[in-house]
Amino acid sequence: MSIMKIAVTGAAGRMGRELIRAIHVQEGCTLGGALEQEDSLALGQDAGLLAGLGKLGVVITDDPLDVFVKVDAVLDFTVPAATVEFAGLAANARIVHVIGTTGVNAEQDAAIVAAARHATIIRSGNMSLGVNLLTALTRKVAEALDADFDIEVLEMHHRHKIDAPSGTALMLGRAAAEGRSVKLDDVSVRSRDGHTGARKRGDIGFATLRGGSVVGEHSVIFAADGERIELTHLAADRGIFARGAVKAALWGRGKPPGLYSMMDVLGLDQAKPAD
Repeated sequence: MSIMKIAVTGAAGRMGRELIRAIHVQEGCTLGGALEQEDSLALGQDAGLLAGLGKLGVVITDDPLDVFVKVDAVLDFTVPAATVEFAGLAANARIVHVIGTTGVNAEQDAAIVAAARHATIIRSGNMSLGVNLLTALTRKVAEALDADFDIEVLEMHHRHKIDAPSGTALMLGRAAAEGRSVKLDDVSVRSRDGHTGARKRGDIGFATLRGGSVVGEHSVIFAADGERIELTHLAADRGIFARGAVKAALWGRGKPPGLYSMMDVLGLDQAKPAD
């Protein structure tokens, strides 16, 4: 099989540069394009130089149409509005679209699902192996324990993160809800302030911390009278997300159109892709 050409959106950002480095060291693929916003100071620069790799001969552009027709996949850790646009372009180009963007609303989510009818879209709130194993464990533990165990999801990220709870925290919350055969929207508690009264049985609570340069820390706590179980993942290097995204792109090559997750990539979920 030929070398897979992969494009990176938001190529000049911290995550974009990590993705470029991950593509560069991974066998079986090469950087095929680099995108930035139309007002970015990085436009016209060599993407390899910005990533500290030396010249790669890939110039950063703001023209996604030109890039998408030349590549086999695109890695996208940007913002929801841009991701929706990229999903539509990926559908038109019939390529793999790996989405690490979080903070997507219901309307944007529907647009991504629609694009997956023609594109192979792999989307996850977190691309790391460890977090996806944590998600699988969370579902299993929630399934095994009844509502005598209160569930709380705790997350901390760097001060620059703009959405809360994190996409990973929501992914963990959904896994816990699935384990208990309930809908997260029906039991989710996102904030507590003032005189809240006693905790409602069966709720899944979320707590959000922001500060410093924390890459990502997530814990799922199962607390009952007299005992507590805690499942925790600590991320110290953004490279784990980038490597997972590249792995997802390579896995997606040749797969039929549909909406997949990292659980599918890692063989942890046997669910069929969405129509």
